[in-house]
Amino acid sequence: MNISRSTALAWGYRALALVGGVATWHFNLRYFNAGGSVAPEVFWRAAFANPLTTAMTLDVYVSAIAFAVWVLCEGRPMPHGRRWLMVFVCFGLGLAVALPWYLAHRTRVSGAHKEWHVEP
Repeated sequence: MNISRSTALAWGYRALALVGGVATWHFNLRYFNAGGSVAPEVFWRAAFANPLTTAMTLDVYVSAIAFAVWVLCEGRPMPHGRRWLMVFVCFGLGLAVALPWYLAHRTRVSGAHKEWHVEP
């Protein structure tokens, strides 16, 4: 069976988006169930609780901002409304969902249709 490289990559990215959503939201829901909040004072205190969480928070937020700028400015064919949807997903659900989802879309429309041969 022959499948295109872009199809295989797109499905791999979709799988990563699913894993990213399930894994991160498992912990988000645990945080909320333990009394956590998205109220700025509570959220930022938890996010910057120690050097490790501070580093991880800054890493993710800087990456998310760079991703949002890239999505909005990239010249690839994508309706403008969908670009804003990707930004919303990034900051609403998480970069671990938005980035692989965007890469799946980008790979699918890029036309990189080199085939891989897969033996049954």
